[in-house]
Amino acid sequence: MKKITKKLYNWASIIDEATREQAERTSKMPFVLPHLALMPDAHMGAGATVGSVIPTVGAIMPAAVGVDIGCGMIAVKTQFTTKDVGDKELSVLRHSIERSIPLSAGKFNDALTDSVKPRIAKLEKMAGKRKSFYDGLTRTSWTLQLGTLGSGNHFIEVTVDEDETIWLFLHSGSRGIGNSIATHHIKIAQECMKKWYINLEDEDLAYLVEGTPEFDQYIFDLNWAQHFALLNREEMMDRVVKDFEHFIGSKVVEKERINCHHNFTQKENHMGRKVWLSRKGAIQADIGRKGLIPGSMGTASYVVEGKGYAPSYNSAPHGAGRVWARRAASNHFTIEDLDKAMVGIEYNRSEAFLDEIPAAYKDIDVVIEDAKELVKVKHTFHQIVNVKGD
Repeated sequence: MKKITKKLYNWASIIDEATREQAERTSKMPFVLPHLALMPDAHMGAGATVGSVIPTVGAIMPAAVGVDIGCGMIAVKTQFTTKDVGDKELSVLRHSIERSIPLSAGKFNDALTDSVKPRIAKLEKMAGKRKSFYDGLTRTSWTLQLGTLGSGNHFIEVTVDEDETIWLFLHSGSRGIGNSIATHHIKIAQECMKKWYINLEDEDLAYLVEGTPEFDQYIFDLNWAQHFALLNREEMMDRVVKDFEHFIGSKVVEKERINCHHNFTQKENHMGRKVWLSRKGAIQADIGRKGLIPGSMGTASYVVEGKGYAPSYNSAPHGAGRVWARRAASNHFTIEDLDKAMVGIEYNRSEAFLDEIPAAYKDIDVVIEDAKELVKVKHTFHQIVNVKGD
């Protein structure tokens, strides 16, 4: 860990000047106390630095959480090993998953499945009078968004750990409804700044003040969207489990299930005070808490256990962290580069995924080494099947 300023601590050995400057601007906000923590995967982000842990007192910056509220990971450990898979054709499993779960931006379910209905009921009850607001936010009903993946760095994988045990693994968040909720409140925060004649260096630093109706409504909507994201992952994982059962010809016995956010805000106690802790691209890593840190497609991912390291606010990185912008990566790398990175992995070969090539990200092993104060590695995954939306 390196102390860059009194209010900015950094765990990233790979970090560019623009990322450091963005994080420093955020750390200077008077209600960011006592310091902002940059995780090993930190990189420039919209609104706030991805890989930042931001404690605030009396205010929250909606853009600091970002638009994919509740984005995170879920993993299921099965009783099966690579011996059980044998020489089965993995493309069959990939195609099955691709049929079961809508992939890509703007792709949703056509109808409600039996498994999703009780989850929808929970969210409707949680929404209460706010349901009509959520119903009107997006063109496609949020009820049809539950159980869908999205695009970008979201993925579904069948992976193998160090003991050749099969794990099912996926990454997604709150989809269009979460984005719309976040965008709504970011705009409100910016309007509040104008109303109160507050000029900021960056409009994404706009904040809501605790105790105001705007703040209270944001917290309510934020909690709802975070729960939507968690249930979205649960729904997709249940479908992946069924697909794997059909593929393997036997029921899955879940040995372990881990579901964790890495874009979220909640009230926590740190260093003797209550704060609103916003983790944008960071997982909660209390002592003994299990978490998931994915690499990029074609590289290792990890199950970790938190060490509860106080200066990081009991936090750890959420992934590899980009070093190439998406457009630049798509223009620079070739499909042949992607082929080399994905040797031995069943995936949908497409130039649409060039921006997700491993070389567009930091070396995940360097990120894990930088995080050794924060977590200890329990399992290391290598994928055998990768599913993504373009």
